Amino acid sequence: MSYVIPIGPYHPALEEPVHVKLYTDGEFVDDAKVYIGYNNRGIEKLAQEKNFIQTITLVERVCGICSHSHSLAYCLAIENIAELEVPKRGSYIRVIICELERLHSHFLLLGLAAHIIGFDSAFMYTFSAREKVMEALETLTGNRVNYAMNIIGGARRDIDKEGLKNLLMIIEELKEPYERIIDIFGRDKTVALRTKGVGKLTYDEAWIYGLSGPHGRASGLKCDTRKIDPYCSYEDFNFNMVVQKDGDVFSRVLVRLLEIGESIRIITQAAENMPDTPINLGVKIPRVPAGEYCTRIEAPRGELTYYVVTDGSQGNRRVNIHVPTFRNAASVPAMLKGNTVADAGLIVASIDPCFSCLDR
Repeated sequence: MSYVIPIGPYHPALEEPVHVKLYTDGEFVDDAKVYIGYNNRGIEKLAQEKNFIQTITLVERVCGICSHSHSLAYCLAIENIAELEVPKRGSYIRVIICELERLHSHFLLLGLAAHIIGFDSAFMYTFSAREKVMEALETLTGNRVNYAMNIIGGARRDIDKEGLKNLLMIIEELKEPYERIIDIFGRDKTVALRTKGVGKLTYDEAWIYGLSGPHGRASGLKCDTRKIDPYCSYEDFNFNMVVQKDGDVFSRVLVRLLEIGESIRIITQAAENMPDTPINLGVKIPRVPAGEYCTRIEAPRGELTYYVVTDGSQGNRRVNIHVPTFRNAASVPAMLKGNTVADAGLIVASIDPCFSCLDR
């Protein structure tokens, strides 16, 4: 028999509001539709009423998990319009927070995936490793979520030698649980049965939908902005772009697992080779001429784009935010087709959606 089964807008497996309507034949999904727009906060409109410093605080609250990425993308746009060159030390500090934020996001997704498939011991173990990352962020910035480390012209706070030493110590402590997590997800039969061959998305489909981030790389797309269009001195660091080809839930999990190792490498290089320069160009509101700039960075979930227009005043004429979930969510119906209703929640979660970002 055919059924129409709603997931959301409020669903136990999806903490953020999204509505996925499943058209099923028995327990198998024939088609699906995704409905968004339940969480709009009018941030782009608010940005037109704020000056540049106020906007940094505003956009940092688009999303909790990737808050640093949003404020960084905005600052990069303003810095390019004003032709400001950020000191090297400021760029390295930005990179460290970016990669700690990526670790936080990836551990969170891995833990939630384990929870959804009913593997709660892996969920708790993964979140224990995530807690070490949160402690590192709190030690460096004073906050566990919104870090307030970006200002126009560089970083707001410095990381002294003792801070760098503590950071490297935490990263070293993270390596053992990280290897254990790889072993759990890579060898456990329950994980394999629930993720391999589930929610497949081919390379051609990924290209058509314009996917980005770990979701796109799991289907074979070579789309890491840190590599193809470096920013914040990412060209100084030695790391690999992680790409898988199977395009299933397991590949999305594996990409994030391997990227954790690459982020650890980047953080270690940045801490060990920290340049001896100022961290910013001063804390005054800069003189920003009329202009426009579109900047893109690699947020934890994929390519984040900020298009900023200024008119010569101390505020924004336009701030347009384009987040990775906007593109990645469009692929959900294609991934759901042919899979069971029982796998639907896991498939939706496997794109690591942030509907707070999406709806802004």
